[in-house]
Amino acid sequence: MLLTVQNLSVSNILSNINLTVDQDETVTIFGPSGSGKSTLLKALARLEDHASGQIDLLGKPAISYPIDRYRQLVSYAVQSANLFGQTVRDNLDLPFNVRQKAIDEDLQKTMLAAVDLDATFLDKQVADLSGGQRQRVAVLRNLIFPPKVLLLDEITTGLDETTKQVVWRFINEEQGKNHFAILSVTHDQQEIQSAKKTLQVIGGKLDD
Repeated sequence: MLLTVQNLSVSNILSNINLTVDQDETVTIFGPSGSGKSTLLKALARLEDHASGQIDLLGKPAISYPIDRYRQLVSYAVQSANLFGQTVRDNLDLPFNVRQKAIDEDLQKTMLAAVDLDATFLDKQVADLSGGQRQRVAVLRNLIFPPKVLLLDEITTGLDETTKQVVWRFINEEQGKNHFAILSVTHDQQEIQSAKKTLQVIGGKLDD
């Protein structure tokens, strides 16, 4: 099993969470605001300490991985599309730099095209991008080097339907090629209704 969570509790927010996710699987997580959905993703990303329980990745405790290596295996994308630096290039260079790999500009351009952004976007200023463009760049940054697990926290909130479709088409195509698992938190009823596997979080507990 790719990812296993056993009896996970986080402060007063989550209680005794159990779940398993395998490669190629997409799990859609929904529930009322404040129910603990985002906290669950943060715990899986090792951004939130848990009081008890265990998270295993590839059969090993999550805490046994050096944090830099873990962040390469488990990638976390959020609604706010936290871009940095001045240009799109700054953001798409980052995955290469942290891995000390030569920057592949052809790959960057190919991936931009896959989300309907042309090569000129590499040198566009982050401040000049629309919300939808920023979100697409953020997703590309997460997937230039595909993880084993992709955590998505409300990434299509506020996007128009066309941009939502572009983002999800790209993510699904990359999953098909690279076989990673996806855990996606959403309030989007269309996404929830079309999901193959859903988990509902209510009052810090899972109701699948």
